[in-house]
Amino acid sequence: MTEPLRIANCSGFYGDRLSAAREMVEGGPIDVLTGDWLAELTMLILWKGMQRDASRGWAHTFLTQMEDVLGTCVDRGIKVVTNAGGLNPAGLADQIRVLAQNLGINVSVAHIEGDDVLARMESLTESGHPFTHLDTGQPLDQASGPVVSSNAYLGAWPIVEALSGGADVVVCPRVTDASLVVGPAAWHHGWSPDDLDALAGAVVAGHVIECGPQATGGNYAFFHEVPGLEHPGFPLAEVAADGSAVITKHPGTGGLVSVGTVTAQLLYEIGGHRYPNTDVVARFETIEIDQVGTDRVRLSGTRGLAAPADVKVCINLLGGWRNSMTFVLTGLDIEAKADLTVRSLIHALGGTDQFAEFDVRLIRSDKEDAPTNAEATAQLRITVKDDDAERVGRRFSSAATELALAGYPGLHLTAPPGAATAYGVYWPALLPAGLITPVVIHQDGRRVDVPHAANVAASDAAVGSRESVADVDEQVATRSTSGEPSASSILEGDTVREKTDGGETARLPLGTIIGARSGDKGGNANVGLWARDDQGWAWLESELTLERFRQLLPEAGDLDIERHVFPNLRALNFVVIGLLGEGVASSTRPDPQAKGLGEYLRSRFVDLPVALIR
Repeated sequence: MTEPLRIANCSGFYGDRLSAAREMVEGGPIDVLTGDWLAELTMLILWKGMQRDASRGWAHTFLTQMEDVLGTCVDRGIKVVTNAGGLNPAGLADQIRVLAQNLGINVSVAHIEGDDVLARMESLTESGHPFTHLDTGQPLDQASGPVVSSNAYLGAWPIVEALSGGADVVVCPRVTDASLVVGPAAWHHGWSPDDLDALAGAVVAGHVIECGPQATGGNYAFFHEVPGLEHPGFPLAEVAADGSAVITKHPGTGGLVSVGTVTAQLLYEIGGHRYPNTDVVARFETIEIDQVGTDRVRLSGTRGLAAPADVKVCINLLGGWRNSMTFVLTGLDIEAKADLTVRSLIHALGGTDQFAEFDVRLIRSDKEDAPTNAEATAQLRITVKDDDAERVGRRFSSAATELALAGYPGLHLTAPPGAATAYGVYWPALLPAGLITPVVIHQDGRRVDVPHAANVAASDAAVGSRESVADVDEQVATRSTSGEPSASSILEGDTVREKTDGGETARLPLGTIIGARSGDKGGNANVGLWARDDQGWAWLESELTLERFRQLLPEAGDLDIERHVFPNLRALNFVVIGLLGEGVASSTRPDPQAKGLGEYLRSRFVDLPVALIR
């Protein structure tokens, strides 16, 4: 039996804490330093960077971090595995070699290619692969706008090949986030593609630490319980030979590793019980989670299924051009002021038919009889989209600005008129795994193909079909912004009510006892909700049906909603299909990544059993 491999995360997104790499290398013993730089939006950002400089296309913040730690990593034998290579892993690998030479360090750098299928799109389509959208069912030829990036999600085995070939640093392109953990673990423990349970366990560990301090108390629903949250430590996964793992952090760092913080991250951006990865399908309903020490949570028991026959492809298209102007509305008659503004702007523009999209959102953040001016304000955000940059550029934003002295009383805007900006459309699709061949380029220039070793799905490995629900006839009224009783007054009996079964209930926010974590997957939003004890779980599972969830989120309208039950985590996961439109780069929602959606649901008032309130 090999010893557990200590894998440290130092990045959850492109733009995360620069000092994290140094903190993880210097804070305690680790074997592998890794991190995630590639969200779906990041691929579009990197493409835009390459239009300005063809040598870029990789995450420059990773190189900045390596300046701090590369020498120490080489001295201590710490392997570095990163997906910061983005669209140009060869370019980043070269930059690391230049850095090492400047620092006087002898380092072996390997990089991986084979994910980029942009040049093959036409031939693949002609050979019967239409790149059908995973959510809408549309073939790619029905999309508008040019494709600017198309990258298949590679898996762990190219990383294993690179490490087996002696690489100190492995630069990956678009691999699955969890593969950054699965690859080093498979290399260290000598796993084969048939070790499905071990691989699935590593996928779970990788999913937990991929978003950095979200596993150590960041973005945690019960954040007031987390010590040192001003500067939480980044997480570690101690991955054992059987694929089980202990999630922890360096001693003395801020934050918290608990069943709650890890459960929250397990529910982040997932769908149903089966979590498909390029090399294995992890069965999330089999995960066992236990607190085994201070800041130590063990994940075990995860079962794996054969990997899907298809690999996911992340496609980005240029959707067109967009522009937004935000009006500030103050005090009385907010809705009437908003209506006047919309009518006036439409008149100035000569109608809305000229735009591909004319989106109006009134954001009511104002309070009645507000104690300060700022608290009496709402915002009217108007966004236009079109394939003509001039139509939605200064012509639109200047028309909005020209209303300044001719509109409602108190009119002002949050920004001066500006030009249009290009936006992208995210398009998820599948390709047969056999059509994608990862290639490892070693330090000495050797190129080694690493065909997918597990690319035939078992009959039960497919993701379950979507469960849709019909519209409910009634929606609960939006709760008042004033006059709500406090928790203390409720517990004193001011508004305690009797249920028909004789149990007392109190009108309180759902988040009084229930945690949530939400996020985006393309145009879909997921919300995971969990209880902290068995009694709370029994109530949550029976109370939060699909119909009840729709009542609490009326803006879901007639969208399809999935509901998935995880008794092992005392959790439910809801996926709202299409809530975010065509993805974060295109969405006109104020929160295009649904980061706050879970907290919104926690703020909704429900009838909580008094016996559950502590």
